[in-house]
Amino acid sequence: MFSITAAAIFSFALLSKMVERLVSLSVGIMLSTSLLHALPEAFESSAEPHKLFAVLLGGLLAFFLLEKLSILRHSHHHEEDGHGHHHGHDKHEAGKAGWMILVGDGMHNFTDGILIAAAFLADPHLGLVTGLAIIAHEIPQEIGDFIVLLNAGFSRTRAYVYNLICSLMAVLGGVLGYFMLERGMEWIPYVLVFASSGFIYIAVSDLMPQMQRRATLRETIPQVILIGLGVVIVLVLTSHAHAH
Repeated sequence: MFSITAAAIFSFALLSKMVERLVSLSVGIMLSTSLLHALPEAFESSAEPHKLFAVLLGGLLAFFLLEKLSILRHSHHHEEDGHGHHHGHDKHEAGKAGWMILVGDGMHNFTDGILIAAAFLADPHLGLVTGLAIIAHEIPQEIGDFIVLLNAGFSRTRAYVYNLICSLMAVLGGVLGYFMLERGMEWIPYVLVFASSGFIYIAVSDLMPQMQRRATLRETIPQVILIGLGVVIVLVLTSHAHAH
């Protein structure tokens, strides 16, 4: 709740007027969270790499199908209505990313809950450090999520409520991790990989194409800078977690 609220305050107070431009920041945050933090953590575990890659492939295809179903529903709803929907379609395209980011975020929070439970059962001090580290890396990730949701047409209140509901998956993960720790720990790498597949798919399939529509050098330079800033933010705030 602290991470969600801190991210919301920062996003709504400082970033909401620049949501369209700061999609680039969200891309940097999501890709670096997945490729530099979650996936390495999964592959450093005892899980078999071939199975993890299979989950990654399955996750990418699952999000592709989820997006396809969304497109089919939209097309069926508007077929033969005799009206143009160019602007509405653009908004719908952004909206798909909003719903998919919530699915991926819920899976990621579920994993965080298991990790926190495992750390507290091992050592209360380690549990506190792990909890603080997760709060730290959740803040930039949630800022990225809020940017995507605002860009998708969610109101501030709706974006906050849906993110808060997704954050409750951490509670579910913590409870299950406490009562089924050994089994829960075995599933952590696979949940991490599946959540990462969602973040990667959203960034590459939905957000980057939006950025490519602005192809001038004047617009490209800020995009590259903000992607780099997103990467740096995640690296700085997750370095403490990796140290432990």
